[in-house]
Amino acid sequence: MGRDVPALVFTRDDRRRYRTKMQSCLDTFAQMLREARFEFERPQVGLEIELNLVDSSGEPAMRSTDVLEAIADPAWDSELGRFNLEINISPRQLTAGGPDSWEQEIRDALNHAERRAADVGAHLAMVGILPTLRRDHVGAGALSENPRYHLLNEQVFAARGEDLRIEIDGVERLRTYADTITPEAACTSTQFHLQVSPDRFAAYWNAAQAIAGVQVALAANAPFLFGKELWRETRVPLFEQATDTRPDELKVQGVRPRVWFGERWINSVFDLFEENLRYFPALLPLCDDEDPKETLDGGDTPHLAELTLHNGTIYRWNRPVYAVDQGKPHLRIENRVLPAGPTVADILANGAFYYGLTRALVDEERPVWSRMSFQAAEDNLHAAARHGIDARLYWPGMGEVPVAELVLRRLLPLAHRGLEVSGMDAPWREPLLGVIEQRCVTGRNGAVWQAEMFHHIDRTSRVGPQEALRLMTRQYLDYMHLNAPAHTWPVE
Repeated sequence: MGRDVPALVFTRDDRRRYRTKMQSCLDTFAQMLREARFEFERPQVGLEIELNLVDSSGEPAMRSTDVLEAIADPAWDSELGRFNLEINISPRQLTAGGPDSWEQEIRDALNHAERRAADVGAHLAMVGILPTLRRDHVGAGALSENPRYHLLNEQVFAARGEDLRIEIDGVERLRTYADTITPEAACTSTQFHLQVSPDRFAAYWNAAQAIAGVQVALAANAPFLFGKELWRETRVPLFEQATDTRPDELKVQGVRPRVWFGERWINSVFDLFEENLRYFPALLPLCDDEDPKETLDGGDTPHLAELTLHNGTIYRWNRPVYAVDQGKPHLRIENRVLPAGPTVADILANGAFYYGLTRALVDEERPVWSRMSFQAAEDNLHAAARHGIDARLYWPGMGEVPVAELVLRRLLPLAHRGLEVSGMDAPWREPLLGVIEQRCVTGRNGAVWQAEMFHHIDRTSRVGPQEALRLMTRQYLDYMHLNAPAHTWPVE
């Protein structure tokens, strides 16, 4: 969805032409794969962080347009809600610049944006779901001014033919309806990008799918929604439901959801783009002037606009990305399972674990996805989202075990090995993966702290749940700025 679109009414002819163009893009993409036309000699990593905007009391601030104007930096962009922003950190090689350079770059960018936001009465909050968000904050008026989101909203509800139903049973129970997709804006994530070669894409994607549940369990940071305590990473079920284009009848018929874990291990990146075309009707059938086959045959690189736009409306937890940079095409995996925050230190520890572990799993002689059912990987994701760091997850050779035991005994040594072979020496990787280790030892992450702090305030201050959430959020923001990992945060 990374482009602006006009407000349009789509015709049957628009959809027919778009389907034809998508097939042409897919055929051209297959030709490019056969002819090995991709850039991968110096693979890079990247990072996107979605953030919430709050006022001085910790309540949502519908000020994204004003804040973007104040920041005045193309790295920042709007998101679905008026209380959201997104920053795209420049891609780099994993070990470029020394152990502190990436963290400093991210902190400098966030601190600059925080100062500019403060000038217009707003502040940045990195959290999976803003705890102070209420149901009345996500009505139609909270939808971003960007036309692409209004068009997407229209198309989702045209496909559904009825309001969205959101049902989540956790510590408490949530039942509500929505007549816009704005509840999706409650979900703010950290997205890690990993550039890979076409011949190793399937292995890396399979590895990322296999560890998705572990990632979520370790980094859960979204226990509250609309004043209720639900799952430890409520973002997962909310995102799955808030973008669902299927009424109940289509669900029963087996129509795939737009937020999708998938249903099989893959053999090629082509499998994913081919599934996109086979299973999902177009939400935004906008046709580009480029003829991809003519462009490729003429010696240039096609942008495959229809293929990439369609891919951007299918929200895989690990999404394939085709992009062209300086005339050269490349492939990357967009890892979308993690929440934002709590701190930059936590985010970089999550990144080190992800990059190191996927590298080690790809290098194994007998890969984990040959020993583990795809359904087990998906079940792990939802168990982790529900229970967080207290989850029990399945892993080949261990059975169902506590996630902390799985990480400490099996996965953390693999992550160290993967980073080492990637060129990251011990003085750099040990502090990063040490954060993951201590989360496991203490059993604490952002979701645990939020829940414990909320109950502490509610029990000792007797100010009522909504005020307790607000006070907890203000304390969260103070600790976020200190940049000490969340497992060290006190509850007092």
